[in-house]
Amino acid sequence: MTRFASALGIAQDIRTGKRSAASVMQSVLATINQHDAAIHSVTHLFAQQAMEQAQAVDALLARKKPLPPLAGVPFGVKDLFDIQGHVTTAGSIVLRNTPPATQDATIVARLRAAGAIAVATLNMDEFAYGFATDNAHYGITRNPHDTSRMAGGSSGGSAAAVAAGFLPLTLGTDTNGSIRVPASLCGVWGLKPTFGRLPREGAYPFSASLDVVGHFAGTLDDLMAAFYIMADTPAEPEPQTLRAACLGGWFAQNLSPALAAAIGRVCQHLGLSGSVELPQIPTARAASFLITAAEGGTLHLPRLRAAAEEYDPATRDRLLAGAMLPSSTYVQAQRFRRWFRRQVHAMFEEVDVLIAPAVMCEAPRLDDPTIMVDGKPASARANLGLYTQPISLPGLPVLCLPLRNTGTLPLGLQLVAAPGREAALFSLARKLEQAGLAGRCPLEAQQAA
Repeated sequence: MTRFASALGIAQDIRTGKRSAASVMQSVLATINQHDAAIHSVTHLFAQQAMEQAQAVDALLARKKPLPPLAGVPFGVKDLFDIQGHVTTAGSIVLRNTPPATQDATIVARLRAAGAIAVATLNMDEFAYGFATDNAHYGITRNPHDTSRMAGGSSGGSAAAVAAGFLPLTLGTDTNGSIRVPASLCGVWGLKPTFGRLPREGAYPFSASLDVVGHFAGTLDDLMAAFYIMADTPAEPEPQTLRAACLGGWFAQNLSPALAAAIGRVCQHLGLSGSVELPQIPTARAASFLITAAEGGTLHLPRLRAAAEEYDPATRDRLLAGAMLPSSTYVQAQRFRRWFRRQVHAMFEEVDVLIAPAVMCEAPRLDDPTIMVDGKPASARANLGLYTQPISLPGLPVLCLPLRNTGTLPLGLQLVAAPGREAALFSLARKLEQAGLAGRCPLEAQQAA
């Protein structure tokens, strides 16, 4: 397998006999074993099971049996999805003695039913609480484009595995930006679907009213194909006429020059002038943060009382702080959320897709984990979600696309639509891809070659 094969390309090669599923899997496992030490995206390999499943695909083909659409395609899962027979750790040692999962998470099962093969669990921030994939128990995931820099989080291992070319498809979760931040920093496609559109069964929870399961891919076609398989619905027609608008105000501040220029090129290509603004974005970000903290803290409080010392100290302190929030604060945040949702939905009566930056700059350095906010250095771990957190609040579908030809390390763009309108996101993303403005960012070595 070449380092950057697509999921659909692999499936086609296996179906036509160009490559065997076993040879694909051997190559995948060899690549991970050889190269992941520098990136640390993988926490566990299902090597034997993956090879056996690949051989079973080849046996079906030898008997001239029809193959499902993703037969032989390798994929990885953020280490909070249940894999039958495997202990789900959610990036923590706290759960290491829990019984193995008795069945796969629902979206894992649907990918398997489509023929895809689970190869690995992937690194994450402990209990999905963070934007850095800096894990006290399992190590730091590094950005494949520059291993001195962050991959982002909390689904950093999933984004990095795709960016490095280890796997064409990986699963993640997004509460406040945990798919969109690492997708942006690693230069791959990422989708946070509409809240509730993909089933969360078998995914370890963080914030019940905000958690969304989604995925990463190296190509838009792979992203779309996997989405409809996991949603268990036929592919929807992509609308050809779309009303788009760029978000201004909060979303036009603190941009790096390269990102501001790239957004300008996108708006120019789409014939957009001016911008629109969502109301009270600082409050929306604060409400999203408070809801997450309160729900996460409440979820973990019983275990914190019994085994606080087993948590990553940074995670533990944030969860304890969330558990101590007054209930009145949580109620107030949820009231604001309902009001904000109504304002956003009203905007979608005039616009089909909103365009916003995903992260304000390229990946921060691990030895200087800061970004510039309002002209001053600020903690990257606390502020990488500056543009993703407010958009999380209404439960909207958001596609993070990698921008092309920025002259920098990867930068990403959020495309935002009304609930259930993922097809509109795919349509606009396709137009930007065809214009050469969007597409998976190749590694520097590939560019040099």
